[in-house]
Amino acid sequence: QVELVESGGGSVQAGGSLRVSCAASGYTYRRYCMGWFRQAPGKEREGVAFRDSDGSTTYADSVKGRFTISQDNAKNTLYLQLNSLKPEDTAMYYCAATFRMTAIQALGVTDPNSFDYWGQGTQVTVSS
Repeated sequence: QVELVESGGGSVQAGGSLRVSCAASGYTYRRYCMGWFRQAPGKEREGVAFRDSDGSTTYADSVKGRFTISQDNAKNTLYLQLNSLKPEDTAMYYCAATFRMTAIQALGVTDPNSFDYWGQGTQVTVSS
């Protein structure tokens, strides 16, 4: 079964950087989309960055130019590099995966309902 295990969260001062990782296993489909969501207490889950199996990427406007999504195929690991961090980036960050390309086409990558598998989340805290 598909399993996503996250790591790399922590606390950092505004302007600093972190890299979070998501190790995937049981991933046998050739076509997929993986990405990162974040959620702060009392707020909706927000799509952050996405990468599909053809290498296409999508970023939320709030993180464009600051965050970079990448993948190490040899390690089956998805990364999110978070640079120039702001206090408003503070949230629980979740990685997610889907193999239903029809869902992506119908709902878009930023809709959590497009995704079927989720990591446990890793906390990112940015202080002023």
